[in-house]
Amino acid sequence: MQIIYDLVNTPSPTGFTDQILDQIEDYLAKLGLASWRNNKGGLITTLPGKSSEKQRMVTAHVDALGAMVKEIKANGRLKLALIGGSRWNHLEGEYCQIFSADGKTYKGTILMHQTSVHVYKDSGSVERSGDNMEVRVDEKVDSANDVRKLGINVGDFVAFDPRAEITESGFIKSRHLDDKASVGILMYLIQAIRENDIKLPYTTHILFSNHEEVGYGGNSNIPNQVVEYLAVDMGAIGDGQTTDEYSVSICAMDSSGPYNYHLRQRLVDLAEKHQLNYKVDIYPYYGSDASAALRAGHDIIHGLIGPGIDASHAFERTHVEAIINTAKLVYYYLLSPIIND
Repeated sequence: MQIIYDLVNTPSPTGFTDQILDQIEDYLAKLGLASWRNNKGGLITTLPGKSSEKQRMVTAHVDALGAMVKEIKANGRLKLALIGGSRWNHLEGEYCQIFSADGKTYKGTILMHQTSVHVYKDSGSVERSGDNMEVRVDEKVDSANDVRKLGINVGDFVAFDPRAEITESGFIKSRHLDDKASVGILMYLIQAIRENDIKLPYTTHILFSNHEEVGYGGNSNIPNQVVEYLAVDMGAIGDGQTTDEYSVSICAMDSSGPYNYHLRQRLVDLAEKHQLNYKVDIYPYYGSDASAALRAGHDIIHGLIGPGIDASHAFERTHVEAIINTAKLVYYYLLSPIIND
């Protein structure tokens, strides 16, 4: 849980992920693992297996929802353009960080322009939209020129504060558990495999992708020998869903269509065999790095699993039991035979 806590507290909106990937690269280096960056900036490391004729790829994404400065208003407030699938009502009142191109970081609060109930009669009913939401910068600024003097300009990245907390009851609640919970799981498993000198049956590439939230994080740099591709992301919770905060969710289908049936059944069989708490589910408004890889034309057997996470893309929460169940399923999967091998 501490790994996940540290990850969510590292700002990494899509397109601004160097810091978090540097941290993961250092983590891998301490384990004696080499890694490399693809041209998109994603980080890849390889765990050698007994066989390299057929290989696997497993991915989780480090990029999170964020924003970019779209306009500097005459009153010194900032208009934002959202990166990824945030909703404005999920952001109202949130603290944020603004990263200027000259390396400075400023703080602010995302507010509706008509926030004051003592001034605006319709403050409760005004649409929360890009036209009405703005950043109040925590500096003495009253004009666009004041803001520019700080070094803040259009195109600067903005990260939302995670407000991370680990409770005594075993929950972690924070923004950006999608997908830093699964990034933490893969980091922990890599460490366990290395420290216990576990030899995987197949060479396995681990990709920490950095553009999943905009649809193309894990769709490239897949070696020809890769037969199976497993995305470790998150399980969505809501009305009509089976997923909960204590189980590993195995996705049968999302907006991209069905995931590979045989791999899905393999994952279910492994969960049953090892008595894991799991749920099979369908996510109606969802896509993953695995589905992006298929769309890019890769001939792979694709699957998707992840811990059940409540309130996705907002104030998210999951439980240590979901983290453990997901970690165990990934581990048992890595030790299992490839489909049709």
